[in-house]
Amino acid sequence: MSRTVADGLWDMLVSAGVRRCYGIVGDALNPVIDALRRNGQVDFVHVRNEEFGVFAAVAEARLTGQPVVVCGTAGPGVVHLVNGMLDARKERVPVIVLAGDTETGLLDSETVEELNPYRFFATSAVYVARLVNPAQLRHVVTSAVTAAVARGGPAVVSLPGDVAAASAPKDRYEIRLPRPVRAPAGAEDLAAMAELINEAGTVAVFGGYGCEGAHAEVTALAGKLSAPVGYSLKGKQFLEHDNANAVGMTGLLGYGGCHHALHHADVVLMLGTDFPFTEFLPHGKTRIIQVDHEPERLGRRAPVDLAVAGDVRATVDALLPLVEPKPDGGFLARCVEETERFHRKMRHYTEKGPRIRPIRPEYVATVLSDLADEDALFFADTGTPVIWAARHIRYGPRRRLSGSFSWASMATASPGAFGAQLAFPGRQTIALCGDGGFTMLALGDLLTEVQRRLPVVHIVLNNSGLEFVRIEQQEAGFVPYGTDFATPDFAAVAEAMGARGIRIEDPGEVADGLAAALAHTGGPVVVDVLVDPYALAIPARVPARTATGFTLSAARQVFAGRLDDVVDTATHNARLV
Repeated sequence: MSRTVADGLWDMLVSAGVRRCYGIVGDALNPVIDALRRNGQVDFVHVRNEEFGVFAAVAEARLTGQPVVVCGTAGPGVVHLVNGMLDARKERVPVIVLAGDTETGLLDSETVEELNPYRFFATSAVYVARLVNPAQLRHVVTSAVTAAVARGGPAVVSLPGDVAAASAPKDRYEIRLPRPVRAPAGAEDLAAMAELINEAGTVAVFGGYGCEGAHAEVTALAGKLSAPVGYSLKGKQFLEHDNANAVGMTGLLGYGGCHHALHHADVVLMLGTDFPFTEFLPHGKTRIIQVDHEPERLGRRAPVDLAVAGDVRATVDALLPLVEPKPDGGFLARCVEETERFHRKMRHYTEKGPRIRPIRPEYVATVLSDLADEDALFFADTGTPVIWAARHIRYGPRRRLSGSFSWASMATASPGAFGAQLAFPGRQTIALCGDGGFTMLALGDLLTEVQRRLPVVHIVLNNSGLEFVRIEQQEAGFVPYGTDFATPDFAAVAEAMGARGIRIEDPGEVADGLAAALAHTGGPVVVDVLVDPYALAIPARVPARTATGFTLSAARQVFAGRLDDVVDTATHNARLV
């Protein structure tokens, strides 16, 4: 039997480091999947929903740095991939999309399931190609994989079934990817950075995801400059631990002294962050130096005095000998004390949590943080789970937090934890799920986890509503509406599907229930925790418009006959102050 285009495709993908493909088989994809079977070096993960598969692939690619394949058949199958592809593009992770396509003899005839891949994937992919001739195989697949890895994002190969089944031309079907180059800033930029920093009385550091692998360099620089170190949600896991200068986060998730540090320093050094909430960034007299290896990010969130293209770790390492030490005149001490004051306040959730009904979600996150392994991988659904994961879970040298933090899609925690468990068998992978996200996407593929016997831990914060949306509506001054829904006993549903189910209704059962879930092996576990639907997370700095919005919302709720909701919101949160 002659080797087909699909055989050559898998040879090339395997040579580029691909070890897994998520998707659903069918019609146009059948020749591709048959070639995968013959190849034998790629694990095919049959998911119940292509969207679940692509979010799992995003998590795996982000954590491993290796390209991961997802597939969907022509038309409806590939449409399910787009939401996760946009997440991959925002997170800049290498995902290869194999899109089934209409047979070449029917192209552009508006036949069943036909779509134009160039137009359809234009906003979600970094590269799109339609492989309609076997002679295209080598250069199209090489271009797709190289673009996905080098540019960071999803690359699409749209492949009609008749071409996939055709004989491949004789060629050398392998890919040799270039090593990434992470160079420091140039000498002129380094000198300019040092001059601004040396002239400043006080300096603050604000770091993001680009600080991955740069903990030692950034903390050394901060120590030399007596600079408080704040971080974005993505940067927290890399900069908070083992850092005497850590001062928390800014924004609506914010806590500690970060806001004060950013707005009162003479110079703010932004390192590898594309923090999008510009109202929380410094403006006016504060001078900003921004460093990022992606030049197009420089200056787009706040006006900068110096835009520096370079890898954070390499740039900070080169900058260290050029800056002069600064004694702390009280600026760092104030920011650190404000942060420690926050942490002392947060102990309420440990001390009072076991006695408060309904269960506080903050207490659940705090106990989870204490019980989880030091190399646990956490995934948080967009919504209030992100708040609790950001504020109440500790991260360290080996703990990681992931989620759809740039695209902000719902329902990514469960597929993310699933993909991570496949990539790192036996390591704790914990999905902190909202009840809305869990019912949206996770329930169907809980069966996939059961079938694979993967010990994914789901912590479902069950408050019978879209709590984050309710808070958003109150911030905007609206009467909360359209956010409530009925939820089942998720533990009972899990048991019916073959998973372990644990339901927690009493705060005194939280610690034992979570410990049992984390110790469970041989398959997934779902912990259904009934949490307080009135829980609020007040940021360290409340913008005036947010305070005004809550006040207006409260008044409108009273006039709408919902005084009980206003009273419950106040009393349920005031008791923890």
